[in-house]
Amino acid sequence: MSATAPTRADGRYRIVIAGGGTAGWMAAAAFARFFRRGADIRLVESEAIGTVGVGEATIPQIRLFNDNLGIDEADFIRRTQGTFKLGIDFVDWTEPGSRYFHGFGSLGRGLGILPFYQYWLRYHRDGGALDLWEFSANSIAAMENRFGPLPAHVNGQPTGFGYAYHFDASLYARFLRRIAEANDVKRTEGKIGSVVLDGETGFVEALVMENGERVEGDLFIDCSGFRGLLIEGALGSGYEDWSGYLPCDRALAIPCARVEPLTPYTRSTARDAGWQWRIGLQHRTGNGHVYCSDHMSDEAAAEILLANLDGEALAEPLRLRFRAGKRRQIWKKNCVALGLAAGFLEPLESTSIHLIQSGIARLLALFPTHSFDEVDIAEFNAQSDFEWEAVRDFIMLHYCLNRRDGEFWRRCREMKLPDSLAHKIALFESHGGIVRYNTELFNEISWLQVMYGQGLRPRAYHPLADQPTGQELALFIDSARRQSRKEADLLPLHADFVRSTCAAD
Repeated sequence: MSATAPTRADGRYRIVIAGGGTAGWMAAAAFARFFRRGADIRLVESEAIGTVGVGEATIPQIRLFNDNLGIDEADFIRRTQGTFKLGIDFVDWTEPGSRYFHGFGSLGRGLGILPFYQYWLRYHRDGGALDLWEFSANSIAAMENRFGPLPAHVNGQPTGFGYAYHFDASLYARFLRRIAEANDVKRTEGKIGSVVLDGETGFVEALVMENGERVEGDLFIDCSGFRGLLIEGALGSGYEDWSGYLPCDRALAIPCARVEPLTPYTRSTARDAGWQWRIGLQHRTGNGHVYCSDHMSDEAAAEILLANLDGEALAEPLRLRFRAGKRRQIWKKNCVALGLAAGFLEPLESTSIHLIQSGIARLLALFPTHSFDEVDIAEFNAQSDFEWEAVRDFIMLHYCLNRRDGEFWRRCREMKLPDSLAHKIALFESHGGIVRYNTELFNEISWLQVMYGQGLRPRAYHPLADQPTGQELALFIDSARRQSRKEADLLPLHADFVRSTCAAD
């Protein structure tokens, strides 16, 4: 089945993006890059409507997005007051005083068909004292505040070093706007007054601005934020409420003055009814407190946040309300939602900007002709559902494996898990098994670090890990430790690298 969107007489494809911010300008820049001919791209936004703009941390996939746009990394870092990110430091999550690191790079080197950590499980069971994260150059470098480029190989071994960015999201949107407008994206200033639907197909036909201007299009991208002006307000997609899985529903965000050292990682610290983030930029430090209003008042949450800043506050806290979940159909009719219009998952693993990026990539791969085939829309939504649910499960993993006191944390421990997550936990408990399904975002090393870091211990290891002799295993473990240490030692201090290569004006 298909329906046909109205088109102009000249046959040019008309893409209309409703809303700016990070989501809108990422979409505009990407479409302008890949539709160099045959398409008109128009973005509608109002300076009078603020953007959330607190998402400052990313995961390594953002580098692919920037590379595809031809963005120079040093220029991008300078223009967005950016810094580099090797992973996330989780403090007090298992219980007060606990700490572990989710690093982006590799962790040891596999041997035969088994990953390194299976041999480490045997080594650790036999009394080995080296910590799991001593085999990760990312983790070692992060804890020593180091960052810099590494050669592809060190000591003849591939480095497997991964990194992402911290940046000011509002500056990133401005940066992408310059790129998009240089590639003929047209911007319309003003508020949308109404959305016109075609009486026969139910497609979005046009946006009518408050000043009466009519903006027609073939494909509409909803980047209007939580309200979902098109996808929900006009088309009634519906919302899958995941607050039963992720009960946090409030956030406070505030910048404070930058302090030293300039850390190359995000820090997440568990609090009484949620968690606090800390992100170091060149010009300031971003902070926020995500919490559950069932277990903490707004006043108490603000007091905790302000009491735990490590620099002078530079503004009043920005208050956000949300419900974890996603639209039932992220693509409906001729409208695709991106960013907060598509749904919301708390930024515990810095996935917000990635979900925008993957939505754009998925749309480009399944981009419709003027005839919108239902099979393409169904495939897009099926892939989106899989990705959002997999990210949801990974975030839930941090909460359900806790040993903290308090009603909120007890609630998280006792909640019923989705079958998909319960299976992954059971598989790891059995013999350290980790399976990555389909196009799942987080890989085996990510699941390992969080499961082990949160205190989950397998009852056994894979039988093939018994194949090396004791002496062979000791040499293998020692070689992996020295390799990781060597890689980290090659890196300069993060602050020195930023200062010498990409310091903001």
